[in-house]
Amino acid sequence: MKTLFRLGFAPLAVLLAAFPADAQQSPAAPYTVVETGKTYKRLQDAVNAIGGRTGTIRFMTARFQDCAVQEAGDITYVAQEPGQSVIGGVACEGKAALVLRGRSARIEGLVFADIHVGDMNGAGIRLERGNLTVSQTWFRDSQQGILSADDPRSTVTIDKSTFSGLGTCEGSGGCAHGLYIGNYGALTVTRSRFEAGRGGHYLKSRARQVAVLNSSFDDSQGQGTNYMIDLPAGATGRIADNLFVQGENKENWSAFIAVGAEAREHSSNGLTVERNDARFVPGVQRESTFVADWSGDQLVIGANTLAAGILRNDHR
Repeated sequence: MKTLFRLGFAPLAVLLAAFPADAQQSPAAPYTVVETGKTYKRLQDAVNAIGGRTGTIRFMTARFQDCAVQEAGDITYVAQEPGQSVIGGVACEGKAALVLRGRSARIEGLVFADIHVGDMNGAGIRLERGNLTVSQTWFRDSQQGILSADDPRSTVTIDKSTFSGLGTCEGSGGCAHGLYIGNYGALTVTRSRFEAGRGGHYLKSRARQVAVLNSSFDDSQGQGTNYMIDLPAGATGRIADNLFVQGENKENWSAFIAVGAEAREHSSNGLTVERNDARFVPGVQRESTFVADWSGDQLVIGANTLAAGILRNDHR
């Protein structure tokens, strides 16, 4: 089993398109629309310059207190140097640093940090519609990393990314989570790390299909956390080759993975959970269940390496 702890470098996307000739620019501005070379002081102006087209916005190395709403088009947001462009501190529409409701968005190499709003759902990304691809990106010290609405025709793909210091159950509307995906067509998470949660679940998804592969869930520094993976409406797919470490400070330690705990909106027949490693942080001795199933469907629980005290699965 290979589990990612350090992120590598990802290639930059370069796309060609036509853009308005009258866009404003400034040599000292931090955002560059790659296809035109024009620069912008405000992220929203760069997004508006692309509009309904396809384009790439490159972020210079800096810390930004900025945000933007994407209403249309297919936009790639990319750091000049991965991990060195930090955006946060403010949230557009009281939601997130990036509010996405275009056709698609791709995020490469950015850091989303320190995003908090009054309803306790401040996120790096609020996905309201369209496909989303995230690569080599960091989400930290906010109320949520990514929060989505429902779009059953679209997909979310996350690779080589880190979710750290996220989640809270202090809001009146319920818990926020490290990663929360609504009723999407599919969610794929690969080679990513979830750690040091501050409440809620590390990964919660209502997507019809899921794949969580070659990732790590390190709860050793968690505070008041719940499940590591929650599929509350059921799902098909595969959870494999992951490392799970359950910490001491839990609100709910009864299970590592939960399936169908809230509803049976999707079939879970054939959901495969195999080749994972699950354990407690050193010094913790308790009883827990690796896969807790409320769905009543035929899950496929394969060979997993489980520490003493962890039951393979149960039906609830």
